[in-house]
Amino acid sequence: MRFRSVLRGASLNIIVFLVVLALAAGGVYLFRDTLLRNAKVTGMTLARNYAAEERSNLAVYETLLAFGTASMEKRLQDEDLEDTVRWMRIYFERLQTVLGGNVVVPYIVLDGKIIDMASQLQEKMPDFTPEERDWFKMAQKTPGVPVFSDVYEDAATGKPVVTIAQKCRTANAILAFDIFPHYFRFNFLPQNLQSHESFFLCDNNGMILYTQTGLNVPDNVLQDYAFNLIKKIQNNELEKYDSYIIDLDGNKRAIYYNRMYNGWYSIITIPHYSILKEYNTILIFLILSVCIFLAVLAILSWRSGRVNRLMKRTNEVVRVLGNSYYALYRVNFENDAYEMIKGSGYVRERLSQSGKYSELMQVMLEVIEPDAREEYRQNFSCESIRTLVSRKVRDFGGDFRRLFGEEYRWVSVRVLFDESLTPEEVVLCFREVEQEKLWQLQERKLLEDTLETARRSEKARQSFFANMSHDMRTPLNAIIGMSELARQTLDNKEKLAGYIDKIHYSSFQLKNLIDDILDLSRMAEGRLDLNNQKIDLRQCVQDCLDAYRVQAEMEHKSLQASMELENAWVMADPVRIGQLLNNLLSNAFKFTSADDAVSIAVTQIRNTGKYKFVVSDTGIGMSPEFLPHLFEPYTRENRFGSKNVAGTGLGMSITKNLVEQMNGEISVESCVGRGSTFTIVLPFVGVEPVHAEEKKEKKDAPDREALRGKRILLAEDNMVNMELAVEIFSMHGIEVVQAWNGAEAVEQFAASEPFFFHFILMDMQMPELDGCGAARQIRAMNRPDAKSVPIIAVTANAFAEDIVATTAAGMDAHVAKPIDFSLLLNILEKFIKNR
Repeated sequence: MRFRSVLRGASLNIIVFLVVLALAAGGVYLFRDTLLRNAKVTGMTLARNYAAEERSNLAVYETLLAFGTASMEKRLQDEDLEDTVRWMRIYFERLQTVLGGNVVVPYIVLDGKIIDMASQLQEKMPDFTPEERDWFKMAQKTPGVPVFSDVYEDAATGKPVVTIAQKCRTANAILAFDIFPHYFRFNFLPQNLQSHESFFLCDNNGMILYTQTGLNVPDNVLQDYAFNLIKKIQNNELEKYDSYIIDLDGNKRAIYYNRMYNGWYSIITIPHYSILKEYNTILIFLILSVCIFLAVLAILSWRSGRVNRLMKRTNEVVRVLGNSYYALYRVNFENDAYEMIKGSGYVRERLSQSGKYSELMQVMLEVIEPDAREEYRQNFSCESIRTLVSRKVRDFGGDFRRLFGEEYRWVSVRVLFDESLTPEEVVLCFREVEQEKLWQLQERKLLEDTLETARRSEKARQSFFANMSHDMRTPLNAIIGMSELARQTLDNKEKLAGYIDKIHYSSFQLKNLIDDILDLSRMAEGRLDLNNQKIDLRQCVQDCLDAYRVQAEMEHKSLQASMELENAWVMADPVRIGQLLNNLLSNAFKFTSADDAVSIAVTQIRNTGKYKFVVSDTGIGMSPEFLPHLFEPYTRENRFGSKNVAGTGLGMSITKNLVEQMNGEISVESCVGRGSTFTIVLPFVGVEPVHAEEKKEKKDAPDREALRGKRILLAEDNMVNMELAVEIFSMHGIEVVQAWNGAEAVEQFAASEPFFFHFILMDMQMPELDGCGAARQIRAMNRPDAKSVPIIAVTANAFAEDIVATTAAGMDAHVAKPIDFSLLLNILEKFIKNR
């Protein structure tokens, strides 16, 4: 009821405010309307007064004109022309005395002749023909009546002039006064015309005869403004009391005017801000009053509705809390009593709205999971709650599982204490948190799994670095040791050759290890590229097996191979296929002993475009526990039979990544003591076989003699690599010009004669200017061989981005470090043949 009463009071205040506002707005409008109407009356009166003043001035001219016309007419009748002229001279002199010198210029037009102020009779005057003037024509039509011309330019002075003329009634004579408007004078009183107001005296066409204005603009602009005023006046556009124009300053102006008997206009313009000055003051006062009234109304409404708003917000908060908790109890721990604010269906069926807290505790224990009942009894008994309150613990609780129907779900119970309650009371509330608890448990499990994975990864990484350190030091130790032995046995060629072979073998072992690490890194970044081309899959497998046949014979192992291929020619990357088979076969040989068997079977799966590779061995096999981790990087199974096997644990990870990159599948079966079987299925697109002539062409032996006498520009910053390359090239009769960085290579090429160099071998990484930069500068030179000289890049690896970079720089081919000089010489020979 109170809320409704306050609401009605606020509504009444708003209605009263709106009514007062409407009355005030109406009054302001009427006040503004009255000001404009009164200004219209005052302005028109002022315009008439100025027009009357000008009429008074013009009446003097008219009187003098009428007197002169009458006197001239009488003397022309009674006297001869000479007497009349003498009299007119006296008249002109007295006229100047009365009006002041040069105010008017009087003259007479008599029978086509002109009598000027000097009373000289002239037949005609230069540039002046009275008969062509409008005032002459008007005077001829109205004898005895003064006529006024519009403003025109005086032929003699070039100044604006107005002519007043009157014709004799009986004689053919016209007396005329030329009046210069700049001699017009008005008596403006400060109370009549303010500085921001304007007065214009214009002829019938709008030409300004006189002006008094505060507008600071050029005369031509002011004249156009006057033309516009006269046009609007003549079109009756300014008849209404609230009509206005926009002046040259962009302000609204009211226009008041009076048309004189001779067609001239007396015009007053007054800015609206001057007329409505009092209105604006009242309007500001009214707005302030309305704002104050509105503020008072708002304060009153706020004060009257504050209690209701607080009650509403409190009810909303209580409702939200009530919806969050499925049970709320007010517990008096001193009296062992409870009051049920909100209860679950199970409790409401067994207990009343209030009662003993011990009975409520007993009912709650019936639905709490058995393992948590005793803990709940201890933590939420009256004694425990009393202890919490004494320690000022405002919020205490925990989570447990409660029976809902046939299942247990997680519930959160809280004991809330606040000084707003009586000292011996707390609020006990229950909220279902099943979903939140499940999320917490899942997050904890995820964190535990992540931690365990991180630990395993760290352990595998440490194992990898330990194995890698060992596996890298093994060939390094062989290289260093054999190098020292070779130094000591320079005279024994047989031993020296053996040591060099072992150094060569260990070097390639180290290179393969580094290649595996780089491949794994690129696979992790998703940057491994395939170089698919037409290959004979049968020949590719045979080439891979050739190396292992010798190893099988040396280790007394059996190597069997079978291939069932309907179409052996496919589009594939021979290097990556060889890498896959090498990884599987090398593992098979590592984990087998003498008299064990290794086999490989390659079959084409019918009507699928897929090929299956199966590599089996009868070696030591793998445990079921290790199989799930087989393809993880850095992992190896450390059992008694594999501890002495060299490797980093990267082979199977690289193999799996390669298979996935080629859109294939890999699986493994293994049993400890019985061996392992790896199965790879790869999709290949079949192609037409390459003709025998093409294969023969590819296998033709290189002709090294074609390279003798050729010159090569070698850019290399490493002294050992430079010496090695110079020695190899010199052995084949190639003349070498050395450059120790890219900038020096550019200078050497620029200083040489065109076509002096047959090749350029450019290292990619050099000081001052790298290989790509040097190649770009060479290609940009203005000489005939700059675009055609073959440039071969020496890259740290053969990754796709390196190849793209060298191609973009204008290089023709590339070789990877360590340089395969046989391959490099083949490339040089190819360039010679293609020229």
